[in-house]
Parts: sequence; structure tokens; C-alpha cells
Amino acid sequence: MPTKKEELRKRRHHRIRAKISGTQAKPRLVVFRSLANNYAQVVDDTTGKVLVSCSDMKAKTGTKVEKAKVVGTEIAKKAQELKITEVVFDRNGYKYHGRVKALAEGAREGGLKF
Repeated sequence: MPTKKEELRKRRHHRIRAKISGTQAKPRLVVFRSLANNYAQVVDDTTGKVLVSCSDMKAKTGTKVEKAKVVGTEIAKKAQELKITEVVFDRNGYKYHGRVKALAEGAREGGLKF
């Protein structure tokens, strides 16, 4: 059974997803964080396909926040290879703080606009 904190996050996520969606021209950058790792995906919601994905599972050193920033720069690099420069940021119900903020800043530094 999910905790109350996780249930509230999922409610926030559903509220946010009702308002935002990604298109081919401006896909959605989704952030997921587990207890150990950070994940990011660029999704085209019109076709329901993941265009680019990245995680920090291979990174061995650094704090979780440092790893999140690396994931942000990597996802930006991969997205720009597909000529994606602008995305809609979906923080997945998490607060814009810590790892989520570091991932977003890394993506911005990598060249993505949102």
C-alpha cells in the first residue's frame, strides 16, 4: 500500500497531467526519482512514444543531486541530437527542489528550453 506522501504526489501528478502534454514539436520532459536513482524521459504524447531516455544507474560517484545534474545534461545532449530544443517540463508531482531542480538546471545548461 502506498504511503500518504506517495499518494499525494500521484494526485498532484494527475492534476498536472490534465493540464500539460507533449507534442512532436514540443515534447514533455518527465522526471522520476527513486530512492537510489534519477530517471528522465522525453515523451511525445500524441503518439505515446518515448523519444529519449536517460538515467544515472551507470554513474558510480557523486551525490544524488550531482548525479541528477549529469542526467539533465545527458538528456539535453541526446534530445538535441534529435533536433529537440524546446520541451514541457513535467516534474511528476515532485517539489521543484533538490534532485528535480538539479536535473532541470542540468537540462537548461545542456541547451533545452522550458
